[in-house]
Amino acid sequence: MPQEHLDRLSAVDASFLVQEGSESHMHVGALVRLEGPPPDMEDFLDSLRGRLHLVPRYRQKLAFPPAGSGRPLWVDDTDFNLEYHVRHTALPRPGSDEQLRNLVARIFSQQLDRSKPLWELWIVEGAKDGSWALITKTHHALIDGISGIDLATVLFDITPVPREVDHPDRRWQPHREPASVDLLAGVARSMVRTGLKMAEQVVGSVTKPTDAIGAAREAVEGVGEIVWATLNPAPPTPLNVPIGPHRRFVGVRGRLADFKLVKDAFGGTVNDVVLAVVAGGLREFLHSRGVRTEGMELRALVPVSLRAEHEHGHLGNRIAAMRGPLPVYVGDPVERLRTVSREMRDLKDSKQALGAEVLAGAQNFAPPTILGVASRLNFSTRLFNLIVTNVPGPQMPLYVLGREMQTVFPIAFLPREHGLAIAIISYNGFLNFGLLGDYDAVPDL
Repeated sequence: MPQEHLDRLSAVDASFLVQEGSESHMHVGALVRLEGPPPDMEDFLDSLRGRLHLVPRYRQKLAFPPAGSGRPLWVDDTDFNLEYHVRHTALPRPGSDEQLRNLVARIFSQQLDRSKPLWELWIVEGAKDGSWALITKTHHALIDGISGIDLATVLFDITPVPREVDHPDRRWQPHREPASVDLLAGVARSMVRTGLKMAEQVVGSVTKPTDAIGAAREAVEGVGEIVWATLNPAPPTPLNVPIGPHRRFVGVRGRLADFKLVKDAFGGTVNDVVLAVVAGGLREFLHSRGVRTEGMELRALVPVSLRAEHEHGHLGNRIAAMRGPLPVYVGDPVERLRTVSREMRDLKDSKQALGAEVLAGAQNFAPPTILGVASRLNFSTRLFNLIVTNVPGPQMPLYVLGREMQTVFPIAFLPREHGLAIAIISYNGFLNFGLLGDYDAVPDL
């Protein structure tokens, strides 16, 4: 994978660093439940050591060029210690689901240490049914939801028998700690590569002017749709209030076959059914808070992957944010689904994703101060009420050292003044909803 020492963060990756604050933690992850008994800690560490070469970025940390002269870079951590990143804990008796959820919430209430590689992995024993759990936590600057599925190759096998690791030499030799001149050189090399890509596009526009004109027209239209969305703010709700650093977490499961049955009966896509279900839950939540929903349509920030097929497995973010509809004003579930399906078709026919990609590309040339302003605008409560991200997962059982993964609940992040985020993943016949809420804003999560 192209994950090298002195790689510069993309503008999108860097924006997640800029956006992070003491209340807004920009890490994502999952709660994974597995059948027991749990593996021996040394066996687990040994297995992970043999696979870390698949994700070199997991042994790299952030380095910042002097005087804010450019975006941060990834550099090898000369003091990398796997035992620091992999933590081992146990639930107190009786080892209930509520205790596990509370542990997830506490872990996600703590920021990652930026002086080290930006990830943690927790092994949790002590569940009352004899099962065990993994809690993953990775900074969004390192990984996005779509490529995160590919990264499961580091931990999971598709058979109970762990696959042989084709990397017998587990000794890793990091590059030396870079000096200021090395960081400046890394920034310069990255800027040259970006410039060369831009030059290729210019040459292409000269050799194929008709195609270039058409692409430019579509790009302008896409940016225009983003601007129009900005001028039409999302409605105020009890979810869009100042938040603190502490979190609550809940996982909810549904059968994938049920969602497909609804889709087949009434039309649309499985994702449309998911959004209609989310809208129905939010409608009930708002009513419980005494909020009238007549004429109210919430906006969901729906991340869309821009990653080409040949880019799967690459770390870093290739995503655009689209504003999806959550028609909480519609009481009838079937009519709500039809409303979502109609508006999602219109959204897909629009050029919002293209406009977002154009703006993200332009940010690659922006200085850090401009990048910070753009990042705060992207996550403004003017644009959306909550994050809703839906990722397709494998429809077959996965294993860790021979133990079958029973459930997985994804966990998103809370930007400023966003009290709720909903992440969804399908796995082995189920749809799993991970709800992350601010501790004080959503005590009734």
